[in-house]
Amino acid sequence: MTRRTTLARGGLLAAAALLLGAAAPHAAAQRADSGNWLFVTVTQGDGRHGERPGRLLLCDPPQGHAKAAEACAQLDAVDGDIRRLERRDTYCPMVYAPVTAHARGEWNGHTVDYRETFANGCGLQARTGAVFAVED
Repeated sequence: MTRRTTLARGGLLAAAALLLGAAAPHAAAQRADSGNWLFVTVTQGDGRHGERPGRLLLCDPPQGHAKAAEACAQLDAVDGDIRRLERRDTYCPMVYAPVTAHARGEWNGHTVDYRETFANGCGLQARTGAVFAVED
């Protein structure tokens, strides 16, 4: 082997070691942060005037608000897609008192950013189940 080949191989081995060394801590950090979570808020009105303080819904283990376990189970069933939650069959009063639900976070490695305005809190609960049960 020539000196040039030896140097090239040594450089390639060093580069590979650096890449593998850099990837290992990143993979460990990704595993540590792999939990499903959403920051959920419910705002009176159309939600354009700032959000009220919300709750951090964590699902491993379920915590964050009074119905965290139920909310996590509902979200697991739809892979974190709030729009796919099954609408509960209920009668809501025809009172217009709009509320805006907003959720942002991560579910199974996918970004979640959901915002929808409902005619009232009953409509919100019928459509989103326990996910936005932020008031204890």
